[in-house]
Amino acid sequence: MLSKEQARRLTDKALSFSTFPECEISVNSSENAFIRFALNDVTTSGFTVEQSISISSIRDGQTGSTRVDEFDDDALREAVRRTERLAMISPPNPERVPPLDPQKYPEIENYAGSTAGARNQAMIPHIRAIVEAAKANNLVAAGFFERVAETAAVANKQGNFGYGRTTDSNLSATVRNAAGSSSGWASHPAVNIESIDGAAVAKAAVDKCLRWKEPRRLDPGKYTVVLEPTATGDLLQLLGFSMQARAAEEGRSFLSKKGGGTLVGEKLFPEFVTLRSDPFDRQYSVLPWGGGGGFGRGGGGGSGLPAERMTWIENGVVKNLFYDRYWAAKAGQRPTPFPNHLLLEGGGKSLPDLIGSVDRGLLVTRFWYIRVVNQQTAQATGLTRDGVFLIEQGKVTAPVMNFRFNESPVEMLKNTIAIGQPVRVRGGEGQGMLAPALVVKEFSFTSVSDAV
Repeated sequence: MLSKEQARRLTDKALSFSTFPECEISVNSSENAFIRFALNDVTTSGFTVEQSISISSIRDGQTGSTRVDEFDDDALREAVRRTERLAMISPPNPERVPPLDPQKYPEIENYAGSTAGARNQAMIPHIRAIVEAAKANNLVAAGFFERVAETAAVANKQGNFGYGRTTDSNLSATVRNAAGSSSGWASHPAVNIESIDGAAVAKAAVDKCLRWKEPRRLDPGKYTVVLEPTATGDLLQLLGFSMQARAAEEGRSFLSKKGGGTLVGEKLFPEFVTLRSDPFDRQYSVLPWGGGGGFGRGGGGGSGLPAERMTWIENGVVKNLFYDRYWAAKAGQRPTPFPNHLLLEGGGKSLPDLIGSVDRGLLVTRFWYIRVVNQQTAQATGLTRDGVFLIEQGKVTAPVMNFRFNESPVEMLKNTIAIGQPVRVRGGEGQGMLAPALVVKEFSFTSVSDAV
């Protein structure tokens, strides 16, 4: 793990080898401790340490890039030379933007030393709680517990330099009966590993598995659904990719207006829908610049612009679009960080309150194997998993077989009629968000799945 001073010396050294007018550097170092368990026993325990430096050299719009994991002088010198050789044989990039001048990055560090130093001793008690709960009910547990600590830096020849460090952790568990015909699932992501509660994860997964037995077959169609927070996050996190200004202005987005222009400023959703990015929320641990990022990577990469709060939808009205630096310059707009670290603001209702408000519908635990099928409408397809239940007169009455869905997060928000309290969620795909449970009318299920 690199300190700020070490990262500065390393980037300065790499830049000193550059002969091109532009050179951009990003450095990552990380530690990852994890335990995988299955069949009510630990199957893998691991600890990895990784480091890499990415280098891009640019001249006259021509770019050459490489990445190496050795930081000695010879390796860095050769890496820079390689990028310059590659640049000379690369075609110019017509959308190349000038390098960033020195940026003022915010002080948003939320680094948990307890997470960064956690090893098996901190993780085993939580896994034991899950395994023992499964055994006590004649069930079989499997899952994954991971914690990551990362440091990162960005630098260029124009004098920009940024440094940050992040921590994150996540425990997930799937519990099935011995026949493999019933399944329950739960997870708990947290910046501070001591916040994770293995007993609570165990209870949620075991309860779902015990309740989801001999599910009824219902016809596919449009149903009122109560989406648990993970299910909401599974689908809604895709919306960030649909907020691109370029796609909207070129007529390729649900935000494109017929005849030209965009729907910014128009009310598309119920008044209680507000969606924003908030890298300053203490439930996240992020780097001080905005971008893509991944688990434990807090938003690294991307444009290198300082991280900032952004409101995308406010009281149902589309407020902002994502402008990368190229399109912002072309459109005469201010560039913005990518829409990640999302938060859908919620209300005061609990999940039982939401279930109690539904006369007839379905309770959905989560989605998986989600794929976008129509970029213009943001429509996606996928499957329910680990617990679908029939709601009748405000009560959960019976387990239901899984469905395939075809639905857009846009339509999901438009059809939302009630909203719960946001919590941090992370399902099987993507990096999750801060999401509430939702009641959504006319959610489209297109076929029945006999998978568990």
